[in-house]
Amino acid sequence: MLKIRLQRIGRKNDPSFRMIVTDSRRAAKKSNFVEVVGSYDARKGTPAINAERVKHWMSVGAQASGTVHNILVSSKVVGEKKRNVLPKKTVPAKAAEAVAEVAPEPTPIVPAEEAPAPEAAVEAA
Repeated sequence: MLKIRLQRIGRKNDPSFRMIVTDSRRAAKKSNFVEVVGSYDARKGTPAINAERVKHWMSVGAQASGTVHNILVSSKVVGEKKRNVLPKKTVPAKAAEAVAEVAPEPTPIVPAEEAPAPEAAVEAA
């Protein structure tokens, strides 16, 4: 399966990216890619995209990564909604303990043999 993803090419503390079409099983760092379809300068926030080639590869079956999809939506190459690419939040330990304290303790289920009969409870009182 083909993917459209970002390949970092910038120096240290100066991120720049190529937008490449590559096989999904290959690492983006390797230079074995099919085609360069654009670039993205992260410090300036300006993508330079060959929209015609991106649409061609997507029509052939290539899928854009989450970040590339959002860049394509921002530059109006793709007419879809943006995706949430942030990781799902995990509940901190303190919050999990607070939830456990608020929840009531479940009442134990006593088998019918051990439970006192209602008549015996009335006579004892």
